[in-house]
Parts: sequence; C-alpha cells; structure tokens
Amino acid sequence: MAELNDFFAEVTGLIDRELDLLIPADGGRPTSLRDAIRWSLFGGGKHFRPALLIAVGRAFGAGDRKLKRTAAAVEMIHTYSLIHDDLPSMDDDDLRRGRETCHKKFGESTAILAGDALQAMSFQVIAGDTSLSLEIRIELISKLAQAAAKMVDGQQLDLEAEGRETSLEDIEQIHRNKTGALIGFAAEAGAIIGGASENDIEAIAKFGERLGLLFQITDDLLDITRTTEQLGKTAGKDVAADKSTYPALCGIEQTRVFASQTHRDALDAIEPFGERSLMLRRIAEFIVSRNT
Repeated sequence: MAELNDFFAEVTGLIDRELDLLIPADGGRPTSLRDAIRWSLFGGGKHFRPALLIAVGRAFGAGDRKLKRTAAAVEMIHTYSLIHDDLPSMDDDDLRRGRETCHKKFGESTAILAGDALQAMSFQVIAGDTSLSLEIRIELISKLAQAAAKMVDGQQLDLEAEGRETSLEDIEQIHRNKTGALIGFAAEAGAIIGGASENDIEAIAKFGERLGLLFQITDDLLDITRTTEQLGKTAGKDVAADKSTYPALCGIEQTRVFASQTHRDALDAIEPFGERSLMLRRIAEFIVSRNT
C-alpha cells in the first residue's frame, strides 16, 4: 500500500502542476469564476481517475508527457461533476473533501458557471495536446464526450429513483453511468494513448467498467459506515434522500459480497497482462478495501 500511496502522491503532483499551468492563479477569467474553479480543482483528493489513466498508459509504455494533458482533462470533468452534484437542486451538500462546497463558498450561479467552464475546457485541453496525433485526439474527445453524457444520464436516473422501489438492474444502470463512465474512460484512454491493440483496449475497457462499478458500490457502503469527519462530506446523505443504493436494497453484508465479486471480475479482465498490470491490481485492491 505504501507504493500505491507514493504513486497517488506522484500523480497528484504531476496533475496539479499541469492544472496550474492550464488555469493559472492570475489572469484570464473573471476573478470570482477563476477562484471558484481553482477552489474546486485544488481541494485535495487522490486524483484517482487521472492516476488510473496514467497507470494504464504506463503499462502500455506511454510516457507521462503524452498522458498528463488527458489526465488533467479527466480531473476537470470530474470536478465539474462534483460541483454540479453538490448543488441544492441536486444532492444539496455543504461539504466536499472537508471544505465548503463550491456553491456554499462562491454562490450557486458562480458554481454552475465554474462547472460549465471546466467541462468545456476539458475538451479544449485534449484538442490542443500536440504530443498526440490528431486521430488519437479526435478519438479521445469523442469517447470523453460519450462518458460525460452518460454521467448526466446517470445523475438524472439517480434523481428519478429517489423514494421509489428499484431493482438491482436499476441501481447498476445508475452506477455504470453516473460513476462508472468516467472511470471507464480514464482506463481506456490510457490504453489508447499507449498504442494498445484492439483486444487489449477491450480488456482494459472491461476492467475500467468493473472498477467504476466497484468504486460506487464501496461509496454506497461508506455513506452508511463512516462519519462526516472520516468522509470529508456529509455522511448518511443517501439514506436521508432515500436514494437507490446497494445497501438500501440488499443490506450491508450482501453489498460487500457484490463488491468482492466485482473486484474479482476486474482482476480477471487484466489477468492476461501479467506483471504489467501490477499497479492496476493495487488500485483495484485499494478500492475494494475501502469498505472493510
């Protein structure tokens, strides 16, 4: 786990430096909007999605120079989704990573615009990355757009499911879209940039899809097994909002069984890669261990 923590710290430094270049602290935008964007981008966290992209890319021989811009774009899209997810009209949360949410600190209007700007800039960042071929940039932009649209679909399905009876299939559809789509893109993007074969990209895409579902299953568990102080965000929000989650439908123990099975499925997808997948296996272990 120490090696994984070192890797997360390395990626955080790499991505934060890139984001600081892309969205500098001085100039370029109205001060309040720039401050809201940077407050949200540099609010802490492990930069899990960029780390996944870089881990996959390195596994296929890609250098950080080719990976870091797309990884930064992924963090931008993720941050936009968090800003909007926290809004009063959505999940209505006051805390994110132990700090005020963007709308609490800067107001709802500015928070909405900060999210809008981050989403737009993420595509611009990839489009302008001359370290990648034009063909790869077009493919990445297309796939990121698909993932971003799925995130919106998932949020809508999540809102519509509040307070009504749902099935396991309904919950999995919500999770695959709302959380899994961007995680899946991060994994697949690393393989594409690394020049992986079609078969290898397909295997990585399956790994990313399973990893994304696993991430949300464990998030569901953490919401009811951890305190606000431990989470850095308001605990028990899913229960209070009567959201459709695995624990709500199946209970904690059965949800842990689902997590273990999903973890095994993710590892099975990358088994053919052998030692190249060591960091990917560690990342999967990190996610599943969050619920223990």
